[in-house]
Amino acid sequence: MRDEHGELGKRPVEEGLVYEVTITDIGERSDGIGKIGGLVIIVPDATPGETVKVRITRVERKVAFGRMI
Repeated sequence: MRDEHGELGKRPVEEGLVYEVTITDIGERSDGIGKIGGLVIIVPDATPGETVKVRITRVERKVAFGRMI
């Protein structure tokens, strides 16, 4: 069975790798929110409008977490 990100279990990002993401929104805890390949990326201390490089620290089913580098 496939999910919204393609093959089951396959995500557009991998933990430990660096990606560039544009922050488009702010979350309820004031974290920046962007998307990579449809997957929501949460980035603390990022603000909407910024394009930042992030190292992915955790990947879950519908969301990933990254830290700006």
